[in-house]
Amino acid sequence: MKPDRQETLASLALTRIRGIGAHTARALLAAAGSAARLFEAGAAAQLNLPPGSAERLKSLLADSEEAFRYARAAWETAERGGYRIIPYWEDDYPERMRECCDAPPVLYYRGTASMNAAHSVAIVGTRRMTPYGASLCEAFVRDLAQFCPGTLVVSGLAYGVDICAHRAALACGLPTIGVLAHGIDSIYPPLHRNTAAEMTHRGGVLTEFPPGTRPERQNFVRRNRIIAGICEATLVVESAIKGGALITSEIALSYGRECFAFPGRADDEFSAGCNRLIRDNKAALVTSAEDFAKALGWTTAGAAPRAVQRELFPELGAEEECVVQALRRFPEGAPLNTLVVECNLPVYRLSALLFELEMKGLVRPMYGGLYRLLG
Repeated sequence: MKPDRQETLASLALTRIRGIGAHTARALLAAAGSAARLFEAGAAAQLNLPPGSAERLKSLLADSEEAFRYARAAWETAERGGYRIIPYWEDDYPERMRECCDAPPVLYYRGTASMNAAHSVAIVGTRRMTPYGASLCEAFVRDLAQFCPGTLVVSGLAYGVDICAHRAALACGLPTIGVLAHGIDSIYPPLHRNTAAEMTHRGGVLTEFPPGTRPERQNFVRRNRIIAGICEATLVVESAIKGGALITSEIALSYGRECFAFPGRADDEFSAGCNRLIRDNKAALVTSAEDFAKALGWTTAGAAPRAVQRELFPELGAEEECVVQALRRFPEGAPLNTLVVECNLPVYRLSALLFELEMKGLVRPMYGGLYRLLG
């Protein structure tokens, strides 16, 4: 659906309705097909909602005049401010974020980079980055630009690993987007304003928070889900045993996304979080951009496409072919129980087939118990 003023205004108004948070808004938008539809007379009764929910929704939306006044003012402010308001159903809304259960109804964006790049990675970590972490981050981004040109690098524009990732991407010609924990009319920390300005020409800055929102503590946790949500994978460069980067990785896992971490020495404070992620099998150990790209099955500039591997094993048995065809229907990966139903095979036999296909380079197990077809 192409963007239009009516849909944008309705999406903005939805964010101002008390009692409707991100989860509820996501479910309503999916049921209605557009925000404008939600505000149509009688629409609440026609949606497939649980008993009692239709009347509650009708009551919540009944007094929407003030919400639409806010929406019209926000539209005019965006036009004057030179940024875009991207509603949930607009083509430019990040597709990966739209898959998430708590996707925001609208996003505010200033920039030129597409949020739907073929490949994207969230690079996160401690604000107190060490020289070891800086070296890892810069080398990773530099090599990623060589192996997978055009990969979108996403982070939070904070001190430490975040700003290092953004600046490394700019230096290597990769698009990079900073996700803000405040309104798009300011930059925090102020020291990063020049980098943010450069990013708007070679990437962008993005937020779910309306203009005027201050960078309050709770906002940083909320914005972490967007960093994880718009990316195919999350990489933790350095992290202490607690920190926002670990929250981002947990959110990524909950979305069924891939997580990676650089290891560090056992006694390094700012590698403790990474080492624990690896130890607990919540993140795959990565030592280079090439390892990372190959683990995800990305086609790299310096290597043959993964799809070529399939030519080495042209002969598949009937059951193997059934599994491959089932996985084709789930490009983001499918759990074992779903494949059992799709293929009508017992668990023990399906597990053996998946292992055989993994050895042939056709299937890769993912975190969260999912399996994905490669190539």
